[in-house]
Amino acid sequence: MTTVAPSVAGTRWLENEEQEAWRAYLEATLLLFDALDRQMQQDSGMPHAYYEILVRLSETEGHNMRMSELAVQTRSSRSRLSHAIDRLQERGWVERADCPTDRRGQLAHLTEKGFAVLSEAAPSHVAMVRKHVIDRLSPEQIRHLADIGNSIIAGLEPTCASADRG
Repeated sequence: MTTVAPSVAGTRWLENEEQEAWRAYLEATLLLFDALDRQMQQDSGMPHAYYEILVRLSETEGHNMRMSELAVQTRSSRSRLSHAIDRLQERGWVERADCPTDRRGQLAHLTEKGFAVLSEAAPSHVAMVRKHVIDRLSPEQIRHLADIGNSIIAGLEPTCASADRG
């Protein structure tokens, strides 16, 4: 039984259990991202989005990535990423460079200072992820969480990829 009257013909409303699952997922996600962002601001003076950029760069060989690929990896628009890179560049954590294989492209490069900031920020971030997610779940629940997340991602990636091209 649904709590909303079906006013739109053909709408397949959520059953009570589905609605409960959706709201629990949504609230948990919002609370978690809010907590992670507050912790990152408090401990490292940067938003979680900047931390994610530094992480992605740290995981690449040479700590370089094309700006367009970094935008895809961080699920960010190119303009939003460019603004974030400007702020990270002002702090000396990232540098921009022209792409040697494509004159139109630019690379973002994680500096030694940026890597040091990331190395200092990572332990408290990992502790938060452990405290609020990993340590609250059994190994089986963690596997289910990964499966659920990957299923949702698989359904959204084609939509997100086509939106990014626009």
